[in-house]
Amino acid sequence: MKDGPDISKTAAMMGDPARANMLMALMSGMSLTSNELAREAGVTPSTASGHLSQLGASGLVISRKQGRCRYFKLANDDVAHAVEALVTIAARAGHLRTRPGPKNDAMREARTCYDHLAGRVAVELFEHWHSIGVLQWHGKEVRVTPSGRDHITFIGIDIGQLECQRRPLCRTCIDWSERRNHLGGALGAAAFSAMINRGWATRDAGARTVRISPQAERKLVAWYSGSPAHRRRHGGHTKT
Repeated sequence: MKDGPDISKTAAMMGDPARANMLMALMSGMSLTSNELAREAGVTPSTASGHLSQLGASGLVISRKQGRCRYFKLANDDVAHAVEALVTIAARAGHLRTRPGPKNDAMREARTCYDHLAGRVAVELFEHWHSIGVLQWHGKEVRVTPSGRDHITFIGIDIGQLECQRRPLCRTCIDWSERRNHLGGALGAAAFSAMINRGWATRDAGARTVRISPQAERKLVAWYSGSPAHRRRHGGHTKT
């Protein structure tokens, strides 16, 4: 008899092609109906309902009823983290389902990874924060430094409030397209939310891609860098 949790059941649940497609669709961070997920999975609505029931029983998705529709989303960021890790492994092994094209280019630039940003823009944010000492590696974990707390507070993110959440403050994902780390966890989600609220990033409806214009990216970089130009424009502290 083996000790510890049995990962085979969860792995089998995620390994079915239809259910895998549903989970990938929910990586957009949006709540989707069973009919929308049926289209993503390429199955009938009744078959989709069966799959969603199994995913719910396995703790991979949760649902809520609104009006006549029931909406589904990933259960938590642990599930999203596991899915993104599998995407990275699949990409490294060459298990790609489509030929590269414009859509792939947009996904590589910026996309949602559940509730935080992934892609080139996200990787550059993570690497910049690491280079200026906002983040520091402690073994395999990334933590915010004391000076990093000041920096994050300065750009308008309430780090104290984030630390009250049950989820980790910082989490790293190996970005499947960049093969480098981007930032997840409560801080990654808060940074992405700030980008959306300021109008620098726009989600594509029904897709994981995130649109960030060159002009918006310059403002975004000035913001997360805490640059003097950004400080002058905002007169000190910014607000989320």
